[in-house]
Amino acid sequence: MPSRILNTDEMRLAAQRVLPRGMFEFIDRGTEGELALPAARAALDAVKFSPNVLVDVSRRDQSVELFGSRLPLPIIAAPTGLAGLMWYRGEIELARAAARAGIPFCVSTQSITSIGDIAAGAGGNLWFQLYILNDRAITETFVDAARAAGSDTLILTVDTSVSPKREYNTHNGFGIPMAPNWRAALDFALHLRWCLNVMGRYLAGSGMPSYAHYPDAFRRKITRAPLGDALRLADDVTWTEIAALRRRWPGRFIIKGILRCDDAQRALDCGADGIVVSNHGGRNLDSAIAPARALPEIAERLGDRLVILADGSVRRGSDIVKLLALGARAVLV
Repeated sequence: MPSRILNTDEMRLAAQRVLPRGMFEFIDRGTEGELALPAARAALDAVKFSPNVLVDVSRRDQSVELFGSRLPLPIIAAPTGLAGLMWYRGEIELARAAARAGIPFCVSTQSITSIGDIAAGAGGNLWFQLYILNDRAITETFVDAARAAGSDTLILTVDTSVSPKREYNTHNGFGIPMAPNWRAALDFALHLRWCLNVMGRYLAGSGMPSYAHYPDAFRRKITRAPLGDALRLADDVTWTEIAALRRRWPGRFIIKGILRCDDAQRALDCGADGIVVSNHGGRNLDSAIAPARALPEIAERLGDRLVILADGSVRRGSDIVKLLALGARAVLV
């Protein structure tokens, strides 16, 4: 391994060495036949530049205006569930890096560290990503926590009505909640650095990690099963409920997981300030269209009325430039 990581491919290899296989594949792979992952990459690779030459580029400006504020970079740190299991206090470290760069950090509903603790430990511009659960009262506690922590931007993820089928998790003995089994135990034992520096530090301090945003009555450590159906992702959410949530939330409201122009129009009609053109990193619906293919039409039709963000298989700065050229205002990575 190189002593200095220079690109995301090298970062991926470094993570593969440190993380147990089950955890690495949980964040690295897709769903079902894993068609969406290479498709998203191929869609970006197919975009080619046709540059003008002999243009004065000595004064370059990478900043972008977003929701009335200027960001130094057209980048938003995307919500990542369970980041705190990949690195000790991972959510706080990511938020600190985002704050240093002057970009927003989006806290996941399913993070190990609460948005309040992230705000105290890292500061910065914190957005909150929301899943709607079967128990809407619990969902409201997530929204309340975001508001109490000072977040002014809510990102509602709408592309996960049912749990994706990730067969490799079963083969690896990995799942949430974590169930003790010999495959996972052997996997952990072969990755002592992670065991000591991550899980060992949690156990020596606050104990076994849990979903920090869940109310005390429902909170469970990651090795225990959730209580009934209350914590399952809701599969009956409609645009009517989204419009009602928009009216209750006082800040900026973004809907993540849009791939169609008609859904983008519905998002605008229900009061959304922005959307994220996204297929959840190819991790949910395996044959979903790549964001880079869906983005141009959506941007052409609605880009002057809606802040359009995008994500999907971004590996380098040139990928960000491509998504910006296709119509995104900024990119989630």
